[in-house]
Amino acid sequence: MPLQNNPASATTTGARLVVDALLTHGVERVFCVPGESFLAVLDSLHDETERIQTVVCRHEAAAANMAEAIGKLTGRPGVALVTRGPGATHASIGVHTAFQDSTPMILLIGQCAREHLDREAFQEIDYRRMFGQMAKWVAQIDDPRRIPEYLSHAFHTATSGRPGPVVLSLPEDVLSDACSVVPGAPAYHRVAASPSAAQMARLRQLLEGAQRPMVIAGGSGWTAEACADLRRFVENWQLPIGLAFRFQDTLDNEHPNYAGDVGLGINPALAKRIREADLLLAFGPRLGESTTGGYTLLDIPKTTQTLVHIHQGSEELGRVYSADLPIVSGMPELASLLAELRPASAETLPWAGSAEEAHRAYLDWRTPRPIPGDVQMGEVIQQLRAHLPEDAIVTNGAGNYATWLHRHFSYRHFRSQLAPTSGAMGYGVPAAIAAKSLYPQRTVVALAGDGCFMMSAQELATAMQYDLHVIFIVVNNGHFGTIRMHQERHYPNRVHGTGLTNPDFAAFARSFGAHGETVERTDDFLPALQRSLAAKRAAVIEIRMPQEASTPGATLEQIREQGRKLRGEGK
Repeated sequence: MPLQNNPASATTTGARLVVDALLTHGVERVFCVPGESFLAVLDSLHDETERIQTVVCRHEAAAANMAEAIGKLTGRPGVALVTRGPGATHASIGVHTAFQDSTPMILLIGQCAREHLDREAFQEIDYRRMFGQMAKWVAQIDDPRRIPEYLSHAFHTATSGRPGPVVLSLPEDVLSDACSVVPGAPAYHRVAASPSAAQMARLRQLLEGAQRPMVIAGGSGWTAEACADLRRFVENWQLPIGLAFRFQDTLDNEHPNYAGDVGLGINPALAKRIREADLLLAFGPRLGESTTGGYTLLDIPKTTQTLVHIHQGSEELGRVYSADLPIVSGMPELASLLAELRPASAETLPWAGSAEEAHRAYLDWRTPRPIPGDVQMGEVIQQLRAHLPEDAIVTNGAGNYATWLHRHFSYRHFRSQLAPTSGAMGYGVPAAIAAKSLYPQRTVVALAGDGCFMMSAQELATAMQYDLHVIFIVVNNGHFGTIRMHQERHYPNRVHGTGLTNPDFAAFARSFGAHGETVERTDDFLPALQRSLAAKRAAVIEIRMPQEASTPGATLEQIREQGRKLRGEGK
């Protein structure tokens, strides 16, 4: 029983104050790998199993990725709890992803006792230095009485302005020693800016003077209501809209104004439309490397297009691109004003018809083209979309396999895509498990390459332990496909260090008690998917593909030939 619940006692522990703060701020689950440095927190969580679920993972990287996925899905900080040293370093990948993806997240790290610090004690690290450049705020709590204050600041920092991760170090004696009861802080409130009336008037003026406007939306911070407001805006103004890299679920992809995703492997027709736009409205994305084609899609620092850049964090505005109208705003605050902004006459807009034209180009782009081998991945992805509920959540990590998903899958529902803009491998599996723990009634599918899957395949045990019926699709081509592609382009016919020896993934799944399937032809996929959906347990579908099928648009031999031409060979 928590010490503060004993009427004869006016003391508690730091660990209990931590758990009380998590409850105050609405945390419903924490992801962890247990460690002796925070046993006191686990003991306090033991008393709150009906209010906070503790999900025990097999690796700290997975725990951090699961917390990041919860932050993406809900807009509220996901929480991971790991031990010092190796636990914290393993978890750093999730923190890095949360930072680059602007995801609210809190990582709590058990630390050495205060009396042992600065001696290079067992597994000691100074986390303020370690995480200084990959978190919004890093601190160590050396006084248990300040735990409510620190946790309140952590939740406010993680969610306000540009969202991101916060890291708190908790010395084990701070957690276990008795201390005076401290009044808790009230639940956090997200803090966001909003466009001014003058800024919205200027935005209207720019729209009214445009001939070829284009919208790019995405980034974090959106809500279902904000997305509906954004939809009304692009409908009212008949604007073509592209969605930033791995934020394709910001608008229904079947919407007649949708022009496609602005990311890696962009449709050349969409890239041309963006380059030729005279007004570019960027609502939410950072305009980072992936969304701008390696900073080649737009001129730096002044774009050819008149640029309106609206972002949650002031530090992003003018960082690379100098906007004609930079606005700091939260996405719900912006979108509610956009929905009220209407043209004087929708019938006389000079770009009328351009949105429909852009959508037709998108539909043509997502039509599958033949690739080498007996499995046509474009057709497989379209079969997947056709047989999943519209609100199904699809996750992925990093690799060429994901280009088929981005190109051919149609996202219909807000927060149905979970993928790292940071390009982190091993993300899709734990993200899917977190999503299923949050939304057990929704279908959840993880798409992974063979290399990506094996970075977190041990979390199959977590899915089985918590009876989470995730379907894991593993695209097995026996190599690190993206790296091999770049290797052939830069060093043709000098393959080294990119090959993989893999298990029988269906048999691997069955060894965990999961359902297993193997797909070697396109026609095998749908029956395998249907059996997996009916299995009522976690399932793995292995899709075996030849290495030659590198991307939706190029074979390895074509990429190799590009490399030869770049090197002046074979002329």
